[in-house]
Amino acid sequence: MDHLAAIRAAGAEPVDIRALFAGEPDRLARLSASACGLHMDLSRLALPLPVLDQLLAACTAADLPGWRARLLAGEVVNLSEGRAATHTAERGVGNAVDVAVAQAAAKDVARIAEQLRAQGVSDVILIGIGGSALGPALLNDALGRDGDGPTIHVVSNIDGEALHRALAACQSATTRLVIISKTFTTAETMTNAETALARLAGRRSDCIAITARPDRAATWGAGHVLPFAESVGGRYSLWSAVGLPLAIRCGPDALSQLRAAAAAMDAHFRDTPLAHNLPVLAALADVWAAHGQGHQTRGVFAYDERLRLLPSYLQQLEMESNGKGVAHDGSPLAGPTAAITWGGTGTDAQHAVFQLIHQGTCVGPVEFVAVLEPAHDLPATHHRQLLANCFAQGAALLKGRSFEAALALSDGDEALAHAKTFSGNRPSSTLLLDRLDPATLGALIAFYEHRTFVAAVLLGINPFDQWGVELGKELANALLAGEDLGFDPSTARLVARAGL
Repeated sequence: MDHLAAIRAAGAEPVDIRALFAGEPDRLARLSASACGLHMDLSRLALPLPVLDQLLAACTAADLPGWRARLLAGEVVNLSEGRAATHTAERGVGNAVDVAVAQAAAKDVARIAEQLRAQGVSDVILIGIGGSALGPALLNDALGRDGDGPTIHVVSNIDGEALHRALAACQSATTRLVIISKTFTTAETMTNAETALARLAGRRSDCIAITARPDRAATWGAGHVLPFAESVGGRYSLWSAVGLPLAIRCGPDALSQLRAAAAAMDAHFRDTPLAHNLPVLAALADVWAAHGQGHQTRGVFAYDERLRLLPSYLQQLEMESNGKGVAHDGSPLAGPTAAITWGGTGTDAQHAVFQLIHQGTCVGPVEFVAVLEPAHDLPATHHRQLLANCFAQGAALLKGRSFEAALALSDGDEALAHAKTFSGNRPSSTLLLDRLDPATLGALIAFYEHRTFVAAVLLGINPFDQWGVELGKELANALLAGEDLGFDPSTARLVARAGL
């Protein structure tokens, strides 16, 4: 895109982050922002303030305000499919018709959740895949510990081992199935549903279906069908009836609080000037890292066990949304789009992958996510050590260790000193949550959604389609049907060896 040409040119200059702190006295103020119980510090990224100003100008050139207004008004923003993206309506932000439909559906979700909580149900097996599983799994893992409702088991993989483990943990008589599929034709989901139903000796009429195709769910025989709009993408769907498992485990109020917090982040995104807007600033840093500096990875490390599924959730949100190679008009893009999102949980990751982050040859921004207030009642030293490690890792990435300092620690052994030398000047950011509850988690997820959207606008791509997901499905169905599509020799041999 033309508005990114200056960004690519600026990326040719090396950036010394440590020198930026010395030369930019307002750096911390301009590269930090707070909203809705979240605080983000982007100042340790290799983003000079003059480049930030160029990126803010690019927002205007790319008509970010216009795209933002259309998104939040429920207008068409998914151009390849000719429809709106109405996930914000599920939390009360959108046009009046979409919001009214979503609010009516929310009442049905609350009613079903209360029924299951009152009926002596001990376990719920949620069957879905992609956004139909990643979102509910994140919510349940982050908040479910304190819930008093049925235990939630999420099954997504077609590998029978996943379903076997869930079934083994449940009693047939007190277990219910929730089947989530936008089309209600997803092969993995429907296969798992049929097998689970047979093993539990259950009736289809006892199953709850959550889908954008209620007609198909009714034909299948589901006793309870909770619809959501076709214009709500799978990876954006947890605000809809797809959030039912949270309401089952923690009560409908938890889901209401989650939605309300997301709506508050919507308001921040809509009303706050771009230069102080939390999702906008984070997205500009993402575009600069990938497009301006050629960094093709972004590590996300959650220093809270309750957020251990956050990197997996973000992988779909970011890479399925912005992992595209063409612009809205089908023309090839001039530079990189989404980085490869990966990550793990602190402090476990420090003893596994941080060696590469500190001294490896693959450099990319690292994002630390931490929660200031612990939820457990164990000795305070646990949380103090956790936060100390989180903050120290970012400091170490920036500071590094010179060869001279390493030599002094190595008794003059130069080879050992080189092994102990750290280049430093490695970019990182920190995202702090005041606490982890439905409110802050709702704001956090909405923050990442809007961050992804802003990056897409600057890059000129559509973040709401996913055509790249389809080809593999088509070929898998052909293999299972015994069709010969002229597969390459390697694939043909593997198929023969497996006896498919």
